Amino acid sequence: MDKHMRILIAYDGSSHAKAVLEDLKWAGLPPKVEAVVLTAADVWLLPEPKPASPSVPASVIAAAEKSRRQAQQAVRAAEILAEAACQQLRADFPDWQVRAEAPADSPAWAIIKKCEAWPADLVVVGSRGLSNLESLILGSVSQKVVTEVGCSVRVVRPQARREPLCLLVGLDGSPGADAAIRTVAERRWPAGVQIHLVTVADPRMLTAIAAPDHPARQWLQAGDENEWAWLHRMSEAAAGKLEAAGLKVSTLIASGDPKQILVEEAEACDADCIFVGARGHRGLQRLLLGSVATAVAARAGCTVEVVRPKALTQGEMGEKENR
Repeated sequence: MDKHMRILIAYDGSSHAKAVLEDLKWAGLPPKVEAVVLTAADVWLLPEPKPASPSVPASVIAAAEKSRRQAQQAVRAAEILAEAACQQLRADFPDWQVRAEAPADSPAWAIIKKCEAWPADLVVVGSRGLSNLESLILGSVSQKVVTEVGCSVRVVRPQARREPLCLLVGLDGSPGADAAIRTVAERRWPAGVQIHLVTVADPRMLTAIAAPDHPARQWLQAGDENEWAWLHRMSEAAAGKLEAAGLKVSTLIASGDPKQILVEEAEACDADCIFVGARGHRGLQRLLLGSVATAVAARAGCTVEVVRPKALTQGEMGEKENR
């Protein structure tokens, strides 16, 4: 594959952001990468001043000039942080094309706008681990990015690394889950990596298969006595794709709430990262219910990569996620 993978890396110099740079070494990324390190200066940068009207008080002009100088200083500080991160990436990944950007904007919106202007394949962002109450009231950069951008998002949490690497992959028969399987199979992992493939059957998943266009219907066969037959069939096919890539795979099929079971299984197997497909709700529905992907990204104690199918545009993504 000759095309460079495009990665947008959010960086603010914090310990969580530094963990992002370290995590990239364990993400199985390809040698051909075009990376942008984005450090947002969370300030309002006034435009270049126009000649002031004689009616404008001198105190207002002075205040505006002071505000602009302060914002410019913040942008310059952000540029220095971003370039320092670039230097580390160039040392760790000599073949990558890396550049820094430091817009004056709120961090989440800076990331979202950049993804719209420069379509990334993957956004990598640190998680600050806000409490449930804080996340509900204030939101977090990582959660806003997970729910708003049109590409895959890797939410990194600081953690001790060990070998062999253990990855948990969630499977539910959706296009997002299929994309997660492909993503893991295509990455370049260190020797001995272990894949724990977890299929969680909840009532929504089991009843939705009755829909004529449900992608998991391909696993149904005449004579199936219950849902476990096609679930095993689907799990075995996914495991086969991963094993064909030279990966060691264990499988589990469980019933219950996937938002809870995926997190619990990741803790039980001491997973380094959870890969889960994006199937989230939109608007008010998402606010009230959440999606498996956003819930796992918020609750897991390890890194979570939320995978969106590459073929989907943002408009198509919205249509599918509303189903």
